[in-house]
Formats: sequence, C-alpha cells, structure tokens
Amino acid sequence: MLQNAVEPTIEDYPIEAPVESGSREWSCPVSFAVTEDESISGRLLAEINLMAPWSAETRAARGRTLFGVTGAGPNQVEQVAKALGEIADDGNVNDLPAGDISWQFEMPLLIRHLVDDLRTFYHEAVAAQPGDNTPNHKALNDWIFSSTALGDGIQAIARHLTLAGDGASLMTRGLLVPEGYLAGGGSAFPTPAEIEKNTKA
Repeated sequence: MLQNAVEPTIEDYPIEAPVESGSREWSCPVSFAVTEDESISGRLLAEINLMAPWSAETRAARGRTLFGVTGAGPNQVEQVAKALGEIADDGNVNDLPAGDISWQFEMPLLIRHLVDDLRTFYHEAVAAQPGDNTPNHKALNDWIFSSTALGDGIQAIARHLTLAGDGASLMTRGLLVPEGYLAGGGSAFPTPAEIEKNTKA
C-alpha cells in the first residue's frame, strides 16, 4: 500500500487485526531499550525521552499536569530527571542540584519531591496507554521498582540517605519508598535504633 501511494491515501486493509488474548494483566506500553550509558542518570534520561510522547498525550487530553511540585515547569522534565539521576549516581544528598530551576524545597526534602514529579510524569505516560486495563497502585509500584531506572535511582538514593544518617535524611528515605519495596526488605521509615543513634549524635 505504501509503495503504491503517491499522495495521501485511504484504503481498506483486507486483513483483520488479531483478537486480543483477554489477559487483564497490565504491562507498560513502552519497552525500555538497553542504553550504552549504564549510569542511573543516563538510563533515566533515556526512559524520559521514550515516555515523553505518552505523557504529552495525557497532558493534552486533560488540559493540565500535576508535574511541577519541585518548582520545575512542564518542559523541564529532563532537568528534574538529571538532578535525581546525579544524586543517585554521586550520593550528594546535601547540596541543591545545579541548573536554572528555582527549587521550592531545601535538601534533602527536595529529593522526595523530585521523585514525586518523576512518578507523576511516569503515571501520566502510563495513563495514555491504549485499552482500558488501568493499573492499580500496586501494579504501578511493581513496575517502577522492578523495571525502571527511576526505581533503581530511588533505591540508590535510599541507600545514600541511610549512610547520611541524620534525622532529615532518614525521614526523607521513609517518604521515597513505599512499604514493602525497600531493597533488602524492611521499612524505609527510620527504625527505633536509627532514631536513637541520631538523637545521641
């Protein structure tokens, strides 16, 4: 058909599309290719670029976005991803990320909102998937923490916050990782031992 078209053309295609299997198990509409850059920053930026058209479709349909709690504008998703990725890669949970965004929070609390903004972006991308098989909260968490650079970045930052060991860092860690998803098990919220150690310090 494409070889025969010399101008915009509409033709009937005589082969019916295959019937869907009927499985209701949700899966992400985007497949993340392996990137040459194995850093979390590189992988995260690659994911953002792949999902950008899906997220833009949801934003256009809704006429709004919930992205931007950090102070970033709707067109600054890559800068937010770069900021989070660099924190995950280098472990600096004290200094504000570089860039031209007027961050609305100080560190380390800003990290929680960087994660919130990126999760919003991912959720908006997922909302544009074809069909009506909408994932629930658990399915979204399973996907993020088992299949994405964002999930890997959150886990890496949780480890950096644990090493920092101060009260603000430990409480921020507790706000990043949903219950049951912390690498190695346990709760992301500070344990009594961690709180006692921080109190004595």
